[in-house]
Amino acid sequence: MSSTAPQQRRTDTRQRIQDVALELFSEQGYEKTSLREIAERLDVTKAALYYHFKTKEDILIGIFRDLTSPMDELIAWAGEQPPSLETKAEILHRYSLLLTRAAPFIRFMQENQAAVRELSIGMDFRERLLQVLALVRNPEGSLSDDMRCVSAILAMHASMHIGVFGLRGNEVGAEERRQAALDVAIELVATAHRAAAP
Repeated sequence: MSSTAPQQRRTDTRQRIQDVALELFSEQGYEKTSLREIAERLDVTKAALYYHFKTKEDILIGIFRDLTSPMDELIAWAGEQPPSLETKAEILHRYSLLLTRAAPFIRFMQENQAAVRELSIGMDFRERLLQVLALVRNPEGSLSDDMRCVSAILAMHASMHIGVFGLRGNEVGAEERRQAALDVAIELVATAHRAAAP
């Protein structure tokens, strides 16, 4: 048996713990979910859970790292590109795909804002969000242009909650919502850059 098999099992177990914890955090809220409930949902002992994670925050940090690793890669890639409108559109495209893959965690963060604000990941995520915003905004733009760029990022986040506003939430699929939000985001950023052009 290869030495990667035990490592793979540990990784799979950690992933299962993170997935189940995120489900419970989303269902009940972060504050109301205990490690005991996570262990029960997984049908493992609390000691087995402790082997991988000592606290709920440790679980959340693990989930957060899985999300922010692709964000960090996007930020690094974008930093090496020319600051053209085409690059900014590609940043928005890649960011929208990243949000789709991280949708359960993004929803959790939006629904548990008070708890997240108290944790280190809240500030860390905000910092990365500001970095993405800095990559798409026009440094020579007006305050209105800055608002367009902020709105572009927020539109992609809002696409996960469009049903809340009564706007065809259940009539369209996730991919159609993602594409519509991306179209709006690209349009807003393009407008911000055109408005600031001499």
